[in-house]
Amino acid sequence: MHVPDGFIDAPVSVAAGVVAAGAVAVSLRGARNELGGARLGDLGGERTAPLAGLVAAFVFAVQMLNFPVAAGTSGHLLGGALAAILVGPYTGVLCVSVVLLMQGILFADGGLTALGVNITTMGVVTVVVSYAVFKLLVKVLPKGRRSVTAAAFVGALVSVPASAAFFTLLYAIGGTTDVPIGKVLTAMVGVHVLIGIGEAAITAATVGAVLAVRPDLVHGARGLTTRLKLRVGGELVDAPAAAPVAVAARPARKVWAAGLVTSLVLAGFVSYYASASPDGLEKVAADQGIDRKVEEHAAADSPLADYGVKAVSDARLSGGLAGVIGVGATVAFGTGVFWVVRRRRTAEAPAV
Repeated sequence: MHVPDGFIDAPVSVAAGVVAAGAVAVSLRGARNELGGARLGDLGGERTAPLAGLVAAFVFAVQMLNFPVAAGTSGHLLGGALAAILVGPYTGVLCVSVVLLMQGILFADGGLTALGVNITTMGVVTVVVSYAVFKLLVKVLPKGRRSVTAAAFVGALVSVPASAAFFTLLYAIGGTTDVPIGKVLTAMVGVHVLIGIGEAAITAATVGAVLAVRPDLVHGARGLTTRLKLRVGGELVDAPAAAPVAVAARPARKVWAAGLVTSLVLAGFVSYYASASPDGLEKVAADQGIDRKVEEHAAADSPLADYGVKAVSDARLSGGLAGVIGVGATVAFGTGVFWVVRRRRTAEAPAV
């Protein structure tokens, strides 16, 4: 759903940019608490930034894997739900924003003047909607890993058509072509419900995999452990709380390394086999005529434009190298951003 330049007029693009900037500012402040201290599995605060950077890199990698959803149409992960559940909603907004910035500058994917539109639509809306649905379901479902995974599935599923509907709202206000908005809404929501199923499956599978090996690394699963029950005098009572056990740092490093290798493999190899069909927005734009005033990307001459290294003639190698470079750039830039955020949290903490 990367919106190119020319779909939305300047006033609405500027307004969306202001909203996006405000959301990022709020998220920077909120992420200080999510990243500060030793919250992520008692790893120590210095290790939370690399884990959040890894989530951003993983979202970037999986977004390269377009999957078919209907005849001549494909879809890909948006990632807001996945990031919010793994590292928290504030950090999740920042993760998606980092990904969109890397894609827009390095790969000419998503317009630069439309960056605010994309951050608001793909980052803020998906995080807010998915996390609200997720938290509601976690409260009403029985406590356990299966409930967390199921809630992640539903939250991710709902977030994608919600994002599509919000884009349609922006287009109704500031679209650059005169088209029937009702038809655009029906087409956008319809195809993105199908894409949402893929988003939900990827999100639930990833959250479930992390829960299986390190549930303490899943932000959305905090406080969901069930106390052991003992039968005393014929009645069930809570067992005494066990003394806290420190979690070794090495397993977390293994999780980080495994996640990075997985991201590199997905972006550098598996992405070659992704669907070449236009994604949901591209397909709807072509069918409904909302792309008539699309503008050439300002970074169209980038050596990595369209996810290929221009200096490499072999298509498979070119795309693979571009994917690897993208993962590396995203994890490096994202980790740097999150490290600065966490350091500011530490610097502002009152002395004891």
